[in-house]
Amino acid sequence: MPWYDLLLALLSFPSTIYLFVNYTEIVTRGGLPTTTDVIFGTLLIALVFEAGRRVTGWALPILAFLFVLYALFGRDLPGIFRHRGYDWDAISNQLFTTTEGILGTAIGVSATYIVLFILFGAFLAKTGMGQLFNDLALALTGHAKGGPAKVSVVASGFLGSINGSAIANVVTTGAFTIPLMKKIGYNKNFAGAVESSASVGGQILPPVMGAAAFIMAETLGVPYTDIVLIAILPALLFYIGILTQVHIRATKLNLSGIPRSELPRVIDVLKERGHLLLPIIFLIYMLFFSGTTVIFSAAWTIIVTIIVSFFRKSTRMSVKDFIDALENGARTTVSVAIACATVGIIVGIATITGFGLNLANAIVSIGGESLFLTLLFTMIACIVLGMGMPSIPAYIITATMAAPALVQLGIPPIVAHMFVFYFGIFANITPPVALAAFAAAGLSGGSPMRTGFMAMKLAIAGFIVPFMFVYNNEILMIGTTFMESFGVIITSVIGVVMLGIAAEGYLLGRLNVLFRLIMAGGSLLFLHPALMTDAIAVVILLAILLLQWLIRSKKKPPHTAEV
Repeated sequence: MPWYDLLLALLSFPSTIYLFVNYTEIVTRGGLPTTTDVIFGTLLIALVFEAGRRVTGWALPILAFLFVLYALFGRDLPGIFRHRGYDWDAISNQLFTTTEGILGTAIGVSATYIVLFILFGAFLAKTGMGQLFNDLALALTGHAKGGPAKVSVVASGFLGSINGSAIANVVTTGAFTIPLMKKIGYNKNFAGAVESSASVGGQILPPVMGAAAFIMAETLGVPYTDIVLIAILPALLFYIGILTQVHIRATKLNLSGIPRSELPRVIDVLKERGHLLLPIIFLIYMLFFSGTTVIFSAAWTIIVTIIVSFFRKSTRMSVKDFIDALENGARTTVSVAIACATVGIIVGIATITGFGLNLANAIVSIGGESLFLTLLFTMIACIVLGMGMPSIPAYIITATMAAPALVQLGIPPIVAHMFVFYFGIFANITPPVALAAFAAAGLSGGSPMRTGFMAMKLAIAGFIVPFMFVYNNEILMIGTTFMESFGVIITSVIGVVMLGIAAEGYLLGRLNVLFRLIMAGGSLLFLHPALMTDAIAVVILLAILLLQWLIRSKKKPPHTAEV
């Protein structure tokens, strides 16, 4: 370790020790910082900036630094973003000694819930869970049209729902699936786009959801299980949209799957590693049916994972595996904690200056009386704010800045937070800064920008679904039962499939631009919750199907009579 790294590591102790020792005195001063407070606060803030730069790259620290400048010089700005101005003493006090700064909700959740679920994922990885997901996806979908692409979607969904990191997911499953996709004939940009869009989707798929679900639950004051339940259907619609386009592209290009003789059998995969699903089943039971806390459930699930690994020799963890899992979990936890601490600077400044409320008012003002325009501007704001960031800081920033705009319009807070969460993480596949797409392009050898735009097209359902659940809360299963929402579920699935058809421009044959636009319009009618719009959408779908069938029938050569 270089001497300066050791020095910075040692300097990270005094500030937190100072808070621990002088806690009572700091509380009784009621927000009036002393010179010593400012010194230790400045030290901590500087260290968080440097740690954030090393762990997350430049984007997040630069954004945090701009917010600090805004706090110092915002008094000189015109318009609604002007504030009374703050000196460094007030800023350092806000960020250092309050629970609305660096040591806020995000860092608290990372030190309790998130660290345990990261360790859970690290232990699962050491038991060979990634291999299980890959083999299971191969066995289930490898033989189908465009099989490797479907394997990528299924495997990335499985793995992403556990590890919750889009880029890590791309690197893990993409190294295996992208070469397979290219081998059977998929374009290299399309192969990278499939992997990146499916990997980003893992962050919205329960049970872990990129760990941002824990922060959402803590912020809203609702049980974590409520977040998981409302997230299930939108996430499935997202993946149905990707699978639809993958299948249609394979049909259009006449791409076959992998021969069954080269694929593992489902029964063999489950015999060899199926027992590794037991910890996930145990976790679901503990979270939903045991009545225990999330922390208790996660801790016991880690223990169960270790025990289950000994069921077969191929998955048994050695002492080295155990230590490696702890190390990998600690390393990942550090990166999450540093990201949460850095974003705490942004949240603290937004709170003290009122920036978040001002931005929300600006969005509502620009949107006027139109809910759709307000949602559209909120979406754009979330994508911009989430650029170049992991899912957790992206969610925290968008929840602080953009979600209040939707809440002001009467949208339930949990729906507003889910809306901004979706678009915050989709910044990972939205050019010009699409980190997941760039990582996939590195593996496929494709163009990062083209991969990003293709990933956006594949994830088009994910860009539409949040609008759907704002207008129709039944998709989130809020205030309704599964049976009551069954009709909405069916029409939503058909609408997403139609959207995929319109995006790819192929049904029974190629669709021209006019038919694609009509199909896209019909899909949106299906996604709108009303009997009349559903009826019109059915007519559109049947009419295009009939026309495609007639066109295809005319193109078939006539049968010749046998002599």
